[in-house]
Amino acid sequence: MSQREWIEKDFYKELGVSSTATADEIKKAYRKLARDLHPDANPDDAKAEERFKSVSEAHAVLSDPDKRKEYDEARRLFASGGFGPRAQGGGFNPGAGGFDINDLFGGGAGGQDSGLGDIFGGLFNRGGAGQRTAAPNRPRRGKDLETETTLAFREAALGVTVPLRLTSPTSCTTCHGSGAKPGTSPRVCPHCNGTGVVSRNQGAFGFSEPCDDCRGTGSIIDSPCEDCHGSGVTNRTRTITVRVPAGVSDGQKIRLKGKGEAGLRGAPAGDLFVNIRVKPDSVFGRNGDDLTLTVPVSYGELVLGTTLSVPTLEGRVGVKVPAGTVDGRILRVRGRGIPKRPDGAGDLLVTVKVSVPQKLDDPAIEALKTYLEAEKASGFDPRAGWAGA
Repeated sequence: MSQREWIEKDFYKELGVSSTATADEIKKAYRKLARDLHPDANPDDAKAEERFKSVSEAHAVLSDPDKRKEYDEARRLFASGGFGPRAQGGGFNPGAGGFDINDLFGGGAGGQDSGLGDIFGGLFNRGGAGQRTAAPNRPRRGKDLETETTLAFREAALGVTVPLRLTSPTSCTTCHGSGAKPGTSPRVCPHCNGTGVVSRNQGAFGFSEPCDDCRGTGSIIDSPCEDCHGSGVTNRTRTITVRVPAGVSDGQKIRLKGKGEAGLRGAPAGDLFVNIRVKPDSVFGRNGDDLTLTVPVSYGELVLGTTLSVPTLEGRVGVKVPAGTVDGRILRVRGRGIPKRPDGAGDLLVTVKVSVPQKLDDPAIEALKTYLEAEKASGFDPRAGWAGA
């Protein structure tokens, strides 16, 4: 893609966000669109696949603070269209000495580079003025990719191995990323001598634009690869196995080095970041590395004491409730919480909660009345010392 084509793309519009959107808003918009447009959800839908590519391209630029800054600055500079063919007879005075847009990209008077050369070097993977001839063929590290997986609570606590199915751009295996049919090679564009840019003068103006013959790439492919149609990149669906360590928490990211988008022309692949989502559990809660659990008990069990059988992540354990335990007390069972290798495991925190019967038969009612009378006779007052007494 040429510099002008990229600058004229509205990545914010692709994601449906404003140019002042925060990083979280951009991420949220991308995730929603990626789920809706993913090839797995839209089989044999070419239009959805193209939108998925456009959305992914937009996210790759806007999610990177440095690239986004460069993109915004470049769009501001070129928003008026003052530096292209539409500027002919333009609305500003270049001065007696004329004005050459080449100066913006470096190589101005005296051979000094300007700041905009660095801007476009970052956006289009091009170097300074003295490096532009080599840029089209320069190896480039693959982009980092991001995906997410949802785990059951106990899977996240104990660790699990999950398969992930990804569809992402990768270097074409037929042409090895060159874009040329096997047995052939791209040739240097004779029109721009491999720079990807041509210059022309009109009156006092000098213009520098992407070369029409090679479309700004610096090379011409006479026999395009049939699989990637000359792009050097194809979308590939692959399944990778991810080992999720024990104790992973909701919202945590796992980095898989070298599992991202393939690099071009032999460069290393990017990384894959897996966002972990953990479903709530109907029995357990979590507080750091400690498991939390609420167990219903009767009033008599708290008064007289008992031993409860409670669940753990891998079975059950007996918990002793001392006589006279108050409602809401937390009993700690050490080492039965979330595994946190190599330091062992957290604890199991058992909260006892009195369960009050809603209906009693006559013998139970009579027994309870007898107990209350005995309780009063013993001098016990549940509201003794209470501020509202």
